[in-house]
Amino acid sequence: MADAGAAKPEPEKKSWADVEEEEEAKAKAEAEAELAAAASSASSSSAPIEPAVEAQAKQIEALSLSVPDDDGGGPEGPPLLDDSDDSQIQAVTSGGTVYESATTFEDVKLTPELLKGLYDEMGFSRPSKIQAITLPMILTPPHRDLVAQAHNGSGKTTCFVLGMLSRVDPNRKVPQAICICPTRELAQQNKSVLMRMGKFTGITCACAIPSSQKEYMPISKMAPVTDQVVIGTSGTLTKWITHKKLATREIKILVFDEADHMLAEEGFKTDSLRIMKDIQNSAGGCQVLLFSATFNEKVKEFVTRVIKDGNQIFVKKEDLTLEKVKQYKVRVPDEAAKIEVIRDKIFEFGQKVGQVIIFVRTRNSTKNVHNALTKEDYVCSSIQGSLDQAEREKVIQEFKDGYTKVLISTDVLARGFDQAQVNLVINYDMPIKYNTRDEPDYEVYLHRIGRAGRFGRKGAVFNLLCGQTDEVVMTKIEDYFQHKVPEVPNWKSEDNFETALKDAGLLE
Repeated sequence: MADAGAAKPEPEKKSWADVEEEEEAKAKAEAEAELAAAASSASSSSAPIEPAVEAQAKQIEALSLSVPDDDGGGPEGPPLLDDSDDSQIQAVTSGGTVYESATTFEDVKLTPELLKGLYDEMGFSRPSKIQAITLPMILTPPHRDLVAQAHNGSGKTTCFVLGMLSRVDPNRKVPQAICICPTRELAQQNKSVLMRMGKFTGITCACAIPSSQKEYMPISKMAPVTDQVVIGTSGTLTKWITHKKLATREIKILVFDEADHMLAEEGFKTDSLRIMKDIQNSAGGCQVLLFSATFNEKVKEFVTRVIKDGNQIFVKKEDLTLEKVKQYKVRVPDEAAKIEVIRDKIFEFGQKVGQVIIFVRTRNSTKNVHNALTKEDYVCSSIQGSLDQAEREKVIQEFKDGYTKVLISTDVLARGFDQAQVNLVINYDMPIKYNTRDEPDYEVYLHRIGRAGRFGRKGAVFNLLCGQTDEVVMTKIEDYFQHKVPEVPNWKSEDNFETALKDAGLLE
């Protein structure tokens, strides 16, 4: 960053990351009093609700929603839809509405234009399990709120994108649906899916993310949004609404993607609640959809208070680790051995089967790993939060287009990043919670491994463990998910890594 001149101070130049953080901090500060009042109101009414929350939690454990009894099913009841996500999805429905799982997209009475987008543009043939269960809940009047948890790569995006496309009127040039995302990459990705799926509907979409320095325009000069759907990050959406550039009076559906992160204390809770309250005040009855692969107990309890009269779908904690993705732990003596394992063992076989994402903890690690691998003539891309927006988009697009096979990233891409060719994930650094030494971030771990094996494909994850702290973190992850991760016996053995990749179904 350039220093201001002593004689004539100039405005400080800031990256998009600096601007975004400051804007979000400002928005959160402005909303603090309002949030405190809302929290006080919620706490005053939470006492009678708590037993209901506990009862719902027990219902979630006890009930499962299955497809109509076409196949008999025997004494255990009808089978769940045959899908790559084969865990038992547990559901609790609210009110007297009866929902039948959709075996075809026609079952939920989509328009011909949407069906054409699904079949011709997206290449879909039938709903996945999560789509079969949630689409009737989203699209059937009285359009109840929904809290939905399902595996990474199971088709959650299609659920809420179809929900938004189905609820808006393409003939009215006014915002009618909003989707809030934790990162600009996820917002852009969701917009891309919506535009493809809605290609034949005439529906348009605005992407509310911080502008790059080259594209920056004062918000006062920005034209009011006329697109029917707006997808963006909470900070920018709050800014647009506050400056009356995004009208909320006709919003029919509000979506939170990666809702656990958006509503967590350490996430974007203040902005998210502020947007929800603004829409509810101006639009009245608005359907709220909360989608995520993970909901920890604290967020789950909070969500059930916010969404008091909605449907709920959760996956048992022990069913969350992806069955199609084989996880391994590799014990190494030092940091240099991590690079050696990646370069001489995993890459030796891994690059033959697809693309690789290497997750690191810090920006400095990103640079170090990138330099170590490019020094050995490996073509790598790297991404982390301080990059300019245009640079981030360029790196991601090159990776998606296959120009590079290896992407080194901080957790900026842990959530929601879709790339079907990614078969390998390497945890160079284990994910730990901020300001802790050995407390795993279980949700981030799950999201990281979910980058491999998208949409039911096979994949492998290698966790590189160096020292006692990594051992403790790995053990806690195994205990939390009740899943024992096998070890690659000898980090120096090529045969061991070849065997692991064969067991994962990635090598013949």
